[in-house]
Amino acid sequence: MRIIAGSAKGMKLKTVRGNSIRPTGDRVKEALFNICGSRTAGTVFIDLFAGSGAIGIEALSRGADCCVFVEHDRRHLAMIKDNLSKTGLAGRARLMPDSVPAALKRLSREKLQADLIFMDPPYLSPLIPAVLQIIHVTGLLKESGLVIVEHAAENRAWSELYRNKRQKRYGGTCLTFIEHTDLAAAAAEEES
Repeated sequence: MRIIAGSAKGMKLKTVRGNSIRPTGDRVKEALFNICGSRTAGTVFIDLFAGSGAIGIEALSRGADCCVFVEHDRRHLAMIKDNLSKTGLAGRARLMPDSVPAALKRLSREKLQADLIFMDPPYLSPLIPAVLQIIHVTGLLKESGLVIVEHAAENRAWSELYRNKRQKRYGGTCLTFIEHTDLAAAAAEEES
């Protein structure tokens, strides 16, 4: 696993061996950042279910002002910390050893607002709608912001609530892009 572009381009990142995490492949990572384009530079980026931290580190390498890494597994957090140190990007990173719902609620209390929120939960996780709801209710996403969800292609029934979403499929992996306005519209539809 390596950094594709930016200040840390080409650097190899550590990852935990075994099945405890599933790092985003280079093809999917490159597609994600190509779609985001120049939107990444100068942003507040949140990497939920961070695992190896590769997506947040890629965002920092491409010019994000800061990245919050949310990961409850301390082994993974230690690896993210090592990768940040190796790439020289640690000064613009914050590590949160919490569950995603707890971290989002804490960030909301701190009045943080993100431009880009990336989440890569376990592939068949039922958590996606609940996390999207928390993001909306807590106001964590700026009005011009974007949530990107990486998930198994077969796990996308939840996405039907988001009518203006954009989805791209790469083999068994799917990226779903949801704008702030679509989060609000889906929440309003669920309430009615």
